[in-house]
Amino acid sequence: MERKRLLDARKCIALVAHDNKKKELIEWAVYNKTALSRHELVATGTTGRLLEESLDRSIKKLLSGPLGGDQQIGALIAEGKVDVLIFFWDPMEAQPHDPDIKALLRLAVTWNIPFACDRATADFLLTSPLMHANYTCIIPDYSTYIRRDAIK
Repeated sequence: MERKRLLDARKCIALVAHDNKKKELIEWAVYNKTALSRHELVATGTTGRLLEESLDRSIKKLLSGPLGGDQQIGALIAEGKVDVLIFFWDPMEAQPHDPDIKALLRLAVTWNIPFACDRATADFLLTSPLMHANYTCIIPDYSTYIRRDAIK
């Protein structure tokens, strides 16, 4: 059975950036300050602090990514409390918490929320008319997976 979830016009946007991408995310956020002001923002540790200083507004800050912040955002996605994920990740550098990053991206796909991993995609996402309007998101049906016989 198909489930749906309404994403309000005011969305909860999670913002995450690897160390080598923090400057780029901050520049992007400052450039898009007006559009972002319409939404609730949540971010991992240092990224959240830098965004708060640069945007001069309150940001819900979680733990640093490697200390569990990525997993906290993943949990918020699974609970339906995050509507959009903007994650500027560094494809050129291995991260000690790569499994957490993969899990976070998997959850964004699992729960069918829009996400961007680079500036161009973030620009397209933020400027979409759907970003600032109500949107009904279709949640895939996982009932077969949940009912599966896990013990063979």
